[in-house]
Amino acid sequence: MSREFLPNAGPGTITCEPSARPDSIDAEAVVVFMAEGGVGMGSAAEVDAATGGLLGRLASAGELSGRRYECVPLLAAPGLRAGQLVVVGIGKREDVTAGVLYRAAATASRHLAARPRSRVAFLADGAWTTKQVEQAVAGAAVGMVGQDLYRAEPKRTRFGTTIWVSAPVEAVERGAVIADGVNLARRLVNMAPDDIYPQSFADECATIAGRTGLDIEIWDEDRLVRERCNAILAVGRGSSRPPRLVLLRYRGGGRAGQGRAAIDASPPLAFVGKGVTFDSGGLSLKPSEGMLTMKCDMSGAAAVLSAAATIASLKLPIDLVVGIGLVENMTGPAAYKLGDVITARNGTTIEVHNTDAEGRIVLADVLDVIRGEKPRRIVDLATLTGACVVALGQDVAGLFTNDQPCCDAVAAAAREVGEQVWQLPMYPDYDEQIKSEVADIKNVGDGRWGGAITAAKFLERFVGGTPWTHVDIAGPAFSEKSRPWTDGGATGSMVRPLVELARAGG
Repeated sequence: MSREFLPNAGPGTITCEPSARPDSIDAEAVVVFMAEGGVGMGSAAEVDAATGGLLGRLASAGELSGRRYECVPLLAAPGLRAGQLVVVGIGKREDVTAGVLYRAAATASRHLAARPRSRVAFLADGAWTTKQVEQAVAGAAVGMVGQDLYRAEPKRTRFGTTIWVSAPVEAVERGAVIADGVNLARRLVNMAPDDIYPQSFADECATIAGRTGLDIEIWDEDRLVRERCNAILAVGRGSSRPPRLVLLRYRGGGRAGQGRAAIDASPPLAFVGKGVTFDSGGLSLKPSEGMLTMKCDMSGAAAVLSAAATIASLKLPIDLVVGIGLVENMTGPAAYKLGDVITARNGTTIEVHNTDAEGRIVLADVLDVIRGEKPRRIVDLATLTGACVVALGQDVAGLFTNDQPCCDAVAAAAREVGEQVWQLPMYPDYDEQIKSEVADIKNVGDGRWGGAITAAKFLERFVGGTPWTHVDIAGPAFSEKSRPWTDGGATGSMVRPLVELARAGG
């Protein structure tokens, strides 16, 4: 297991101690998780005893409630060596999940990271499952990393060492790797669009592939022309920075002893990511307020790259192929126009009615390339439509599918790690809305209604009969304001569910 894919950007050293009394822990701060209804049992009860009943008294006085993500710092708590004790709420004990612990740990970590700290200890609870420990470790490591790439004075400072007490070593190690994957996605999305563009993103992919053992192909303009990827090329024409298509492969299917023949016979799981590194809207120009955060339009690409790196670092026993389409959607003199008809790689003709509906056009070619790999399932991630945000809000990703078991697997993986998703319908009637009078299909539906679904129906035309689920992350991929558990900006949405999907066998 390796964390080398995120050098010099991870959350410092993460270690564990099998067991330690709260009064013996040598750290600047100690974090304890507390459920509603008082001190109860486990690590909170141990801290209460070590501090002479302090937590119980504060709970009785109403100063500590244990409500989810309530974060109460206590300075110079009696009986502890640590200068600060942080009590973070996790809600009702019976409702505690891996996702709740991820956010609770991130909340405490984000609070403490407001200034430099060399050693911070987190007290795990013996009642937690291994998965819950992993996600808590990941949350703590994500919470201390802020949106500080370009700040002279960072608002968040990574801890020198994070100590997990009473936590299994393997769970801590896996949680740290998962956190690095989330933080990698956040870093890429938070980068300025002048720093991350198709070629520089492809270079990032190559660097990550080299560190994790992923195989990589990068298709430049000439290769895209030879491969008939006219849809990607059309969207990229308006930019001075040419498009790229990246293919990543991970071959881990033989690690459980199946042998080479079994690897070759096993269809891979496939991830596809939309990588519009900046979206001006093209000639259908966005207003300034709608364009400001459009560096996040490559969040799907960042997520699938980061998930692949995490899967490889965890050495999961699965075969994986990843396709990433990378373009800038700009307004240069060669920009594609309304009324243009594009012939996609699979031969489908697309009439352009809106150049700001570019992501689906890019994905058309990438999906066709990935379909050629004969995967057993395809999961694509894209910040595809504002309509999905209107339907589900900013915290829930939309799911769309041509195969219910595939969609159920994605939804189960998301629930397992505490990310929110919701399936929307894919009735055949929606196909009528993307029919064109002059081409096979057009790139938007009829009018404003059902826009997230008509976009998904467009994508469905390029997967053939392969089981496929589309995840629209336009809402949760980027937070325009801070939350208790994260700074504003990129969230790393869907990295953890994709890793969990791979762990479950795809």
